[in-house]
Amino acid sequence: MTISWIGTGDAVTGEIAGRPVVLRHTEPAAEYAALRAGAVAADRSHRGRTRLEGPKAAELLTGLVSNDVLSLEPGHGQYAATLTAKGKIVADVRIFGEDGSLLIDVPPRAAASWWETLRKFINPRLARYRDESETSRAFGIFGVDARRIVARTTGLPADALRDLAPHHHLPATRDGATALVARSPVLGLDGWEIFLPADAYPALWSRALAAGATPMGLDAWEIARIEAGTPEWGIDMDDSTIPQEANFDELHAISYTKGCYVGQETVARVHFRGHVNRHLRGLRFVSDTPPPAGAQLADSAGKVVGDVRSAAISPRLGGVALGMVRREVEMGTTLRAAWDGGQTQVDVAAIPFALE
Repeated sequence: MTISWIGTGDAVTGEIAGRPVVLRHTEPAAEYAALRAGAVAADRSHRGRTRLEGPKAAELLTGLVSNDVLSLEPGHGQYAATLTAKGKIVADVRIFGEDGSLLIDVPPRAAASWWETLRKFINPRLARYRDESETSRAFGIFGVDARRIVARTTGLPADALRDLAPHHHLPATRDGATALVARSPVLGLDGWEIFLPADAYPALWSRALAAGATPMGLDAWEIARIEAGTPEWGIDMDDSTIPQEANFDELHAISYTKGCYVGQETVARVHFRGHVNRHLRGLRFVSDTPPPAGAQLADSAGKVVGDVRSAAISPRLGGVALGMVRREVEMGTTLRAAWDGGQTQVDVAAIPFALE
């Protein structure tokens, strides 16, 4: 996949699951500051995008995911998970309802398993599906000034953008191309993501920058994502994670009133008759070096009670991390994070982290 980055100058790039991504355009601290003081434009094209269409598309998809796809009307959207038969997360997905089709957005590390699930369970004669990851692109605009910039960029009324519920969306036509503009809660700030044909991306991206958005790369994005407590598949959760462990109830990704779907028995049993033994929690630390993923978390008695999943140094909050922690560990508890060659103290905190 070849991508031409617009207005990025000496951007540092990398890849996730074989897909290119900008790590930083300038300095992550400056990009983070722009997110908090104004608005940023963050490319999201490294994620996967699938189109599912046909009269049975919603019916078939609702049998694969944890949320109620049949309830979606055109212009509505939702967050959900597709699961193994034992209720573990294969992929977390965002589903956007359009006239006659569904657009499904998936994280890059889960894209291969998502496609494997589609091929296994969806008969293409009943619902056609295709990968639009190469023919489309996406970017988000986030921050306190995001709504004004999205309105200027897309031509949509600012009031209409304000009134969108999370994951709900509007069409916008610019320069002869139609884009889908969706409200995005992923960073816990005002934000909208724009899905559009790949050849229309450069012009709209340039419009966003001209309207005042600062380009932001993945390094600064990860700080903001961790602060928001938003789990990333392949880092904070994977196919060993039950949805409730990753706080999917709070993320409104589970319906307990819809019909059957793959993995439902485990999810329903946890909800109605039990609990999970661990939860994704926030962690605060004061060391200059973030604890690496996999660092073990131990209590004052030396008992291992969890592990670190992702961590960063926030310009505003200092050391912040997400970790999977046993449910009996209370907020405010001090734990020791230990890894080969290092250790630090961490305090268990609620997520999203309170901005100070």
